[in-house]
Amino acid sequence: MSLARAIETGDLAELPSRRDEDWRWTDLRGLLRTLPPKAGPLAANSIPAGPFQADEEVLVINGQGPSDIHIEAGEARVIALRLVSVGDVAYACRLNVSLGEGAALTLLESYESSADGHAAEIDLEVAVGPGARLERIVLAGDAAGAVLVSCADVGLSPWASLAQTVLTCGARRQRLETRVSHPGEGAAVRLDGVYLLADQRHADLTTVVTHAGAGGATEQLAKGVATDQARGVFQGRIVVAPGADRTNARMGHHALILSDRAEIDAKPELEIFADDVSCSHGNTVGALDEAALFYAQQRGVPEPEARAMLTAAFVGEVIDRIEFEGARDVARRWAAQRLGASDEL
Repeated sequence: MSLARAIETGDLAELPSRRDEDWRWTDLRGLLRTLPPKAGPLAANSIPAGPFQADEEVLVINGQGPSDIHIEAGEARVIALRLVSVGDVAYACRLNVSLGEGAALTLLESYESSADGHAAEIDLEVAVGPGARLERIVLAGDAAGAVLVSCADVGLSPWASLAQTVLTCGARRQRLETRVSHPGEGAAVRLDGVYLLADQRHADLTTVVTHAGAGGATEQLAKGVATDQARGVFQGRIVVAPGADRTNARMGHHALILSDRAEIDAKPELEIFADDVSCSHGNTVGALDEAALFYAQQRGVPEPEARAMLTAAFVGEVIDRIEFEGARDVARRWAAQRLGASDEL
């Protein structure tokens, strides 16, 4: 069952629902009573500039555009992948990203929408060759009424690395999912995320990392903020298969609830079937530190500015881990704008 299958067949029974354990907090079948019409051909004449600056740009509009990105062995590139939705339409598309041996790719991936009623599923198949390096920064800027499912299925080779940061302000329903096949053998993964949710927006960050071989590392840090009637979902699972000894895995999820009607649902999991491993996970959900807020006010900072400053510092730890400077600056401005803080986090 999937949104893509429902769009293809027109059968709403194909939508995932709360009966599916992995979708219990992001129910699509109970939300969507009808689907928008399927998207047709569309010209790119009036598409505004995207959030990222890069030497190369790949533009996909309503699921139509290039479907393959390949980086040759030893090559290094920075590409802005723009996934743009125009109009109240439904569509699904699949993209393939591959890196040859020793290649390096910075993928600046943005989800952009100009209408409030679209429904879309984007599936990425990513293959990272031996010793190759991928940094993926995802900025999901969907409209408040949009429904988006994005799933990246990443296969790593020995000694390859993946560094990922997902940034989102949510939508009517939004699920940003990453599944990593980890070979061990010196490969390394960093999976980070920030969600800043207000009004009635919903964001679901779901990740699954499966360590299949010995000697691999995974580090994960997600932070979120929910206010008004927003809902944030974090589902993180790290699986250490039999024989994946010397795995080093760390997962952390921390969230702030700034309203009595906001909700955070978190489910961090470790499934360990090997003995010689070092794995841990942590999860906290709470409010702003009242002592720090009082301290800031005592120093003459007005309460709204103090709250914005403390919240910005809370998520700034994740943003500072972005390695590509241009994307890090964009992320800081995005967070400051969402939180009403100064431009410098």
